[in-house]
Amino acid sequence: MDDASRKGILIMGNSGEPKGLDPHIVSGVLESNIIRSLFEGLVEAHPSKDGIAMPGVAEKWYPVDPARPDEWIFELRKDAQWSDGEPLTAEDFLFSFRRLLTPALASDYSFMLYYIKDAEFYHKSQRSYLLFRKDANFTEDWWSTFKNVDFGPNEKAEENSFNFIGLDKLTLTNLENLLENPSLFLWPKNLSPEIRRSLIMKNLNFEKGDRGQLKKDELKDLWKLIELGATAPDMHTLRVKLNSPIPFLPEITKHYTWYPVPKHIVLKHGTIGERFTSWTKPENLVGNGAFILKSWRFNDHIEVSRNQHYWDKSNVGLNGIRFLPIGNLYTEDRMYFDGQMHVTYSIASELIEYSRKKYPEHVRSELYLGTYFIRTNVSNKPFTDPRVRLAFSYSLNQKSLIDNVLKGGQKPASGLVPPFGNYPASDTVTFDPELARKLLAEAGYPGGKGLPDIEFLTTDKESSKVTAEALQAMWKEHLGATIKIKQMEWTSYITAMFAKDYDLAAGGWIGDYMDPLTFLDMWMKGVGNNRTGWHNEEFEDILGMAAQTGEAAKRYELLAQAEALFLGERPILPVYWYTRNYLLHPDVKGWNPLLLDNHPYKFLRLQPGANNRKD
Repeated sequence: MDDASRKGILIMGNSGEPKGLDPHIVSGVLESNIIRSLFEGLVEAHPSKDGIAMPGVAEKWYPVDPARPDEWIFELRKDAQWSDGEPLTAEDFLFSFRRLLTPALASDYSFMLYYIKDAEFYHKSQRSYLLFRKDANFTEDWWSTFKNVDFGPNEKAEENSFNFIGLDKLTLTNLENLLENPSLFLWPKNLSPEIRRSLIMKNLNFEKGDRGQLKKDELKDLWKLIELGATAPDMHTLRVKLNSPIPFLPEITKHYTWYPVPKHIVLKHGTIGERFTSWTKPENLVGNGAFILKSWRFNDHIEVSRNQHYWDKSNVGLNGIRFLPIGNLYTEDRMYFDGQMHVTYSIASELIEYSRKKYPEHVRSELYLGTYFIRTNVSNKPFTDPRVRLAFSYSLNQKSLIDNVLKGGQKPASGLVPPFGNYPASDTVTFDPELARKLLAEAGYPGGKGLPDIEFLTTDKESSKVTAEALQAMWKEHLGATIKIKQMEWTSYITAMFAKDYDLAAGGWIGDYMDPLTFLDMWMKGVGNNRTGWHNEEFEDILGMAAQTGEAAKRYELLAQAEALFLGERPILPVYWYTRNYLLHPDVKGWNPLLLDNHPYKFLRLQPGANNRKD
C-alpha cells in the first residue's frame, strides 16, 4: 500500500463484484462507487458539506422563476468532453433521458426522471391518454380512467387473454379483434361503448401509422406523442420543465441516473433499449468523469486511471483508484491490517471494538442516511395478509440485534425514513411480541401453526448470515415460525429479488438525495426497486399531492401521511437505521463524513507516511 500511496493509487474495498457499469441499468451502492469515478452529472457533490452542489458538466444552474422552481436552466461548460475527446453537449443529456425512460431498457431507476414533464407517460407507455389528451372532448378527470386502458398487462388476467397480452405484444390483429369484440378487454365500468370504440380506433390508427409526420421506424414509439420537459435550446443549454416545483432539483441530479451516457458509443454497440451490451467493456467504455476504466479482472479488481480529457483534470488529486470486490468482511479487515488497502467497505462487527483499541485513528463511525429492512413478497402466502407482515415486524427485537450482533452504533428504525432535517420521523415500528402473536393468531396461524415453508433470502456474506440467524431465532422464539435461510452471491441475490423469487429478503436503502421522498417514491407501482409486489393507489395519490405542494411544512406533512399508510400495511419490515463503520488510512486526505457517503474522488489526495499527522 505504501507503494500505491506514492503512486497516487487509492485502494478501496467495494464489497462485491458489480452487476455492471451502465448508469442506467444498475441500482446498487457498490456499482455507484465505481460509476461516480467514470461519469459526472450536471452538478457534483461537495467534498465536506451535505446538500451542497458544486459545478459538474453544468457551470451554472438556476430556476427560471425562483418563486416557483418548476423550470430550470443548466448552462453546460463548453469544454466538457467524453474520454475519447468527443464534445459533450446538451443533446447527450436528452439522449440519456430518453434511453433511461425507454421501456425496453427496463431500468430500475426510470422513476427518478418522473419529475420531468411527460416522462412518466412515455416510460409507462400510457398511449391511450396521450392519444386522447388533445381531443376536444377530453377532460382532465378522464385521466384516472385512461390510465387503466393503456392495454398494459393486467396482473389478474388469465394467461393469453387480451388483458394479459400487454402493450409490448399489441398488434393490429389484436386491436381489430377487439374492435369486433370489445368484451375481450376488461374495461372500466364508467366507459361508454362510444368512448371504447373511439379509444380502439385511435390505437388502431397509431399502429397503422396514420399520424402524418412519423417515419416507419417510429410507428410504435410514443416519443413523438409526448412533450418531454427536457429540451436543448442550444448545444450548451439544458432546459428542464418539471411537473411541479422542486427547489432541490440540483440535489437530485447528483444521482447517477441523471448522468449522461455517450450516444455515439452506446449506439455503436447496440440500440437505445438494449441491456448489457459491450459498450461498458474496458476496451469500449467512454465516460466523462475524472477517471477512465483501465482494467476489470473479474473477482479481483476494477481499476480506473486519470482521464486526460476531463475538464478539471488539473485539480484531480489521485492518479487512479483500485476497487476490490471483497465480500468477506474478515478478509477485508485482515487485508487492511496487513497494509493492503486504504479504505474498507465496512468492519466486521466482531472487530469493531478491536479496531477502536488497536487503530483508533483509523476507525470511522458515521451517520449514514439509510435504512436496513426486510422485504416481504406480498404475492406469496402468508405475507399476502398484512397482519402476518405486521406480526413478523413486531417480533423483531431491534435493540438486541444492534447491541449483541451488529455492535456498530446503529439505531432501531421506528419508521422507514431516517431522522434528518425537519422531517418528523415516524415512531410506528416497535418491538411488541405480545401484539405480534395476537396478529398472527388473528391471521389464522396461532403459535405459528399452519405457517407454510418460509425462506429468508440474503447475500453470501458472513455478516449477512449472522444477522439472518439472529432474526431467524427471534421469529422462532416469538412467533413459533420456522424460517429457512437462503444465501446467494450478490448478482444472483439481486436477480432473485427482481423476479420476486423469495418470501422474505434482506434489503436496505441508502438515500439518493437529501429528501424524505427518496425513501418513499420507490414503493410506487411498477418501480424497479420496489420488488415486493405491493402498491397502493391512496399512497401514490398522497405522494402526488405532496409533489404539487410548494410549502415545505405542508409537503412534509403529506409525506409523513404517505409513510404512515405504508407502515400500516408494512410490505417491508424496518430493522435499523444505518451507521457507516469502516477503516480509513491516515494517508488519505480530503475524505470527510457525508450522510450519503458519496465522496467525490477528484478532491482526494494521498499523503504517504501521514499516519501520525493531522490535516
